[in-house]
Amino acid sequence: MKTEEREKLIQAYLEAYNAKDVEGMMEVLEDDVVFENFSSGEKTHSLNGKKEFQTQANDALAYFSSRKQEIKSMTHEKEKTEIKIDYWAIAAMDFPNGIKKGQELSLQGKSVFEFGSKGITKITDIS
Repeated sequence: MKTEEREKLIQAYLEAYNAKDVEGMMEVLEDDVVFENFSSGEKTHSLNGKKEFQTQANDALAYFSSRKQEIKSMTHEKEKTEIKIDYWAIAAMDFPNGIKKGQELSLQGKSVFEFGSKGITKITDIS
């Protein structure tokens, strides 16, 4: 897949994510999409398939009253594209880790996207 096509898919995914538009997020994913989240070097979450991804994305809508991922840089490799992001959110609930409802979160991380013939096949979030 050409880099321009990859960038359009990533932009569409992030625009939908920021708008809390789960259906829009699903439009750019292939059916067998894999999602993994790593925090401090450890895998904290893993999803397999569009159905699991959609369920989690819908559940996550309740976590933050506002959220935004902003691309700071994008690097293309042969089979994947890595983006560095600034992430900002306001918690909509109290979390077990001590984050309180209304608390503002701001962090940096990166996401690695892999692609099939029509869409995104894997997203790996790393913070």
